[in-house]
Amino acid sequence: MGLLERVSTLVRANLNDLIDRAENPSKMIKQVILDMENQLLQVKTQVAISIADQHMLEKKAHEAADRSAEWLRKAELAVQKDQDDLARAAIERHKSAERTTDSFRQQVDDQRAQVATLKAALGKLEQKLAEAQAKSDMLMAQHRRARALGRASDAQIAIGGRSTVRTFERMKEKVTVHEAVSQAKADLVTDNVDERFAALERDEEVDRVLAELKAKRG
Repeated sequence: MGLLERVSTLVRANLNDLIDRAENPSKMIKQVILDMENQLLQVKTQVAISIADQHMLEKKAHEAADRSAEWLRKAELAVQKDQDDLARAAIERHKSAERTTDSFRQQVDDQRAQVATLKAALGKLEQKLAEAQAKSDMLMAQHRRARALGRASDAQIAIGGRSTVRTFERMKEKVTVHEAVSQAKADLVTDNVDERFAALERDEEVDRVLAELKAKRG
């Protein structure tokens, strides 16, 4: 992947999406900023080299143009001295230098376009890096809030889930059954005492009637 392509990938990166997908958002955002800083340094270096190359090509273009003009002047001098052979040779050198000048000028134009492209990429990357640095704390806080809200929602769903409701219902049923059994046992104990007192009262009544009958006969 070329330098400009790597820069373009970083510039297009959506920081929010990267953080959402990251297992360790803090580590991820630090890595993104580090990558941007490294690429920024490389682009700055490349811009400097490209500008230096542009200046070198411009210098060579000027030198070739000067040679072309000098050979043309010599050709004119040879014509003035009626030395056509020398004039032809000078004209050939003039034309060669002229072609060289045109080639260098085309390279200068291409180099200027490359410098402009690199400067634009540098500006965009500097802007993206500044955005990442400014937003890193905010994005991390936002991500932590989202995680906390998600955990709270999950807990709420778990508490209100059907399985939990059924568990509470089963526990309630067990308590109700236990209370019913305990009440039944208590009722049985109460019924037994009442029956025993009733039996005593019946026996006492029988004894009383028997005593009355015996008293009448005596």
